[in-house]
Amino acid sequence: MSANAFHEENFRRRTRYFIFFCALAVCFILIVILNINTGSVKISVPDIFRILFLRDGSFEQSNIIWRIRLPRILMAALLGGALSLSGFLLQTFFSNPIAGPFVLGISSGAKLVVALTMIVLLQRFSSVSSYTLVFAAFLGSMLSVLFILFCSRRTPNMATLLVAGIMIGYICSAATEFIITFAEDSDIVNLHGWSQGSFSGMSWSNVQAAGLITGICVIIIFFLSKPISAYQLGEAYAQSMGVNIRLFRVALILLSSILSACVTAFAGPISFVGIAVPHLVKLGLKTTKPLVMIPGVFLEGAVFCMTCDLIARMAFSPMELNISTVTSIFGAPVVIVMMLKRKAR
Repeated sequence: MSANAFHEENFRRRTRYFIFFCALAVCFILIVILNINTGSVKISVPDIFRILFLRDGSFEQSNIIWRIRLPRILMAALLGGALSLSGFLLQTFFSNPIAGPFVLGISSGAKLVVALTMIVLLQRFSSVSSYTLVFAAFLGSMLSVLFILFCSRRTPNMATLLVAGIMIGYICSAATEFIITFAEDSDIVNLHGWSQGSFSGMSWSNVQAAGLITGICVIIIFFLSKPISAYQLGEAYAQSMGVNIRLFRVALILLSSILSACVTAFAGPISFVGIAVPHLVKLGLKTTKPLVMIPGVFLEGAVFCMTCDLIARMAFSPMELNISTVTSIFGAPVVIVMMLKRKAR
């Protein structure tokens, strides 16, 4: 390749990245405004900007924005980005684009332990801290991951591994529903709604906890971008570049489990986001470079989940759909198309 051709290709690639991220940033701002604007109480865009930046507006509208809608929007963005990054790490680990927290049963394992923890602790205490729920979800997700890793050692077939993950998901979901039936009547409704996936009822303390956990994980993942890039070219190549494969694989699993655990602890299991979003980002950027993929996956996951949450709230208002219902409608076709393309190749 000549120098001119190389520079032209480099320019086209940088331009594509710039357009992609600018489009995502515009979509992010628009969906945030639209989420704040819509609801049982309509708030005009000028009033939104006045309340957010000047702290000037009616007491009722200020309460709706600051105490109800804004925490929910931020949690949808944080958890959507975290779930998408978790899927990206799992796809890197298993070298398969169909791997994800929901498909492999990791989210269901986290859901089971969180439900059990909530029922036990709510019988003794009036509330449960956010960090306790995240820790419980982490334990559940790690149990599922250990089972998947055990299966991966017994069989190299990825299809068998995915079936094993799906079966674990069904078993954990059935056990969760069984446990919920023994909860107090006052807690059954909330537990059942949470087990189906929802961003409702979020508070600023939830945003703080989720932001801290997700932020630390994202920073660590950025530092791992070079080892991830080497690992994508094969274990042998990564080892030749000085990557400690065993330590690196443990780091990928731990980070993926923490991110998916954070999502499950606060919003319940959310399906197909971790699979669909990384694939859409790869199509948009036309690259798998981790340094570009990591922010792209996080930002698109945030936009995707905020959009799905808006649809869940407004499609059949005042009744609210479970977030997994909407993410499945938009995410499952992406997965089907991706599988058909792989089969065609």
